[in-house]
Amino acid sequence: TKLNSIKPAMIEAATVNAREAAEKFVETRTREGENLKQDLLGKLDYMVTLVDQIEERSPKIVEEYRAKLEDKVKELLEGSSVDEGRIAAEVVIFADKICTDEETVRLRSHIEATRKELTAGGRKLDFIAQEMNREANTILSKANDLEVSDCAIALKTEIEKVREQIQNIE
Repeated sequence: TKLNSIKPAMIEAATVNAREAAEKFVETRTREGENLKQDLLGKLDYMVTLVDQIEERSPKIVEEYRAKLEDKVKELLEGSSVDEGRIAAEVVIFADKICTDEETVRLRSHIEATRKELTAGGRKLDFIAQEMNREANTILSKANDLEVSDCAIALKTEIEKVREQIQNIE
């Protein structure tokens, strides 16, 4: 039969070839994984810069709102005295409404957790990406400023890219 005609040298050569192919496949997958990891880390770095921009811009929004509110009230009252206490109260209400401190703190925490999971090879990445997306959505919904809105949209875009990359990790 044909099986009896297979020589041990042929079996050994096939085994060696299969082993070499498997080793090259593993090397390629390992290299792809490292490239994917580096790409994800770069995206996380960019997300941190966006969070920095949001945190830097947020206090300025409140200052600008206060100035606009004072100008508007002075214009409406034309020479009458302005109740500084009332303006301060309105500014506090506005600042509380647009405050994204909690969201940026949580985003930083999620970004750091993603870094740790990437280096440890963890499986929680999809869940963390969902949490990051939730924080970005909240920031966007609170945004009363074009610059903050743009940063939040860029964050959402990067998070979506991260989520897509995570799907490729085995």
